[in-house]
Amino acid sequence: MVFLFMLLFILERWVFNWPIDIFISFLFCGILWLITYIAVYTLIKHVIKNGITNIYKTSKLFQNSNIEKEELIGDIDTFFNKVKLVIDKKHQEIEKLNTRDNFRRDFLGNVSHELKTPLFTAQGYILTLLDDEFDNTQLRKKYLERANKSIERLDFIVKDLDLISKLESGMQLKYESFNIIKLINGVFDMLELKARKRNIVMTFDDTYEFPLLVRADIERIEQVLINLIANSINYGKDNGITSVGIQSYSKTQFMVSISDNGLGISEENIPRLFERFYRVDHSRSRDQGGSGLGLAIVKHIVEAHHQKIKVESNPGQGSTFSFTIQKVL
Repeated sequence: MVFLFMLLFILERWVFNWPIDIFISFLFCGILWLITYIAVYTLIKHVIKNGITNIYKTSKLFQNSNIEKEELIGDIDTFFNKVKLVIDKKHQEIEKLNTRDNFRRDFLGNVSHELKTPLFTAQGYILTLLDDEFDNTQLRKKYLERANKSIERLDFIVKDLDLISKLESGMQLKYESFNIIKLINGVFDMLELKARKRNIVMTFDDTYEFPLLVRADIERIEQVLINLIANSINYGKDNGITSVGIQSYSKTQFMVSISDNGLGISEENIPRLFERFYRVDHSRSRDQGGSGLGLAIVKHIVEAHHQKIKVESNPGQGSTFSFTIQKVL
């Protein structure tokens, strides 16, 4: 303020040489303008600050945003930048919710379809059998077998859905040490008849002279092996091979790989393989039966052990599914 007065005085005396009354008038107008500017600026800042404070207190926009009120009331640019950040974050959250909602709708649609197909099939055969005029004993037996197959498929779907639900809700795993070679041989024995029907040989890719001890939930890892080896048989080629290999992946992990020389999987289908009810080949999947949840269950179990699973495949040449498992050191 003093500097302004001195500047006006110098201009009046040595530059303009104004009369004293004109100088006083200019000085008065300058002081009045300055006071008005300061008053208006202070008032506007006060109104904006109160407005921002009110928005911060009453708006749900800033809930759980980790932005303090003091960060917003500094100046207009800061306010709008912070609001933009919050809006962008909310937009991303909305996109995620929309994605989840779309997934939920797709999932419910798939569940409905997968349940209705065997249910209506079984119902059709049973209603036919209830017809009093249906006297062909051989045909009755055939229809009963088909109805029973459809009911078994329903049972598979319900059990697998229940298992996925338990895994997603954080089902407790029972860790213990066991020989992974022995477990795989047991799975080979279980699936021997299934493989023999298509003349598929199940084998190890190497000779393991010593036990390979791992630590995991043995029942869940057995389920992983059953699902992966059964898939390899289902989608392998007749007179083909299903091979299991175990390599050291890191100081604390083995990598278990299940390979076949079957149909293979195209690159665009690989990212969706572990989705529930996703099928690469619908016609073949229907022929093979199953719940359509096998790979989704595999992924849940492996990740529940804090391990990794991956897929490598070439159409017409075969596929390899691999997962890591903790070593016993």
